[in-house]
Amino acid sequence: MPSRHRSRERALQILFQLDMSHQPVETAIASYYGGLYSEESDQPPEPDPFMEELVRGTVERTAEIDRRIVQRSEHWRMERMAVVDRNVLRLAIYEMSTGLLPAPVVINEAIELARRFSGDESVAFVNGVLDAIHREGPAEPVDPAT
Repeated sequence: MPSRHRSRERALQILFQLDMSHQPVETAIASYYGGLYSEESDQPPEPDPFMEELVRGTVERTAEIDRRIVQRSEHWRMERMAVVDRNVLRLAIYEMSTGLLPAPVVINEAIELARRFSGDESVAFVNGVLDAIHREGPAEPVDPAT
């Protein structure tokens, strides 16, 4: 089973793919596993339940998550944000809403994702938006099992 950090990286990659292709979630997840099989190993990849839960949960709650992002990202429309940044924010806000990890841990993970997959300006942007959302208090808690 991959580390939770690796699962977050995978979830971000799938969310990026979904944002660009608008395909069904299950198709994107299956496609990602297929890519792992052909690129990383000659064995079928092990399922990554944490990654799948992050992807499905984020996609199911995208409308509410995007509303929160727009409220806290002054002068930025969702469609103008870098695709990676938009999806790092979505993923982190979903994970914060589950309450399974303290918000500072989730924010730190999101900053690391932005640093790896985007750039220095994105790190500051992601940190600022997530910090503002954290300070406003939790949204209605999400049960990741549903």
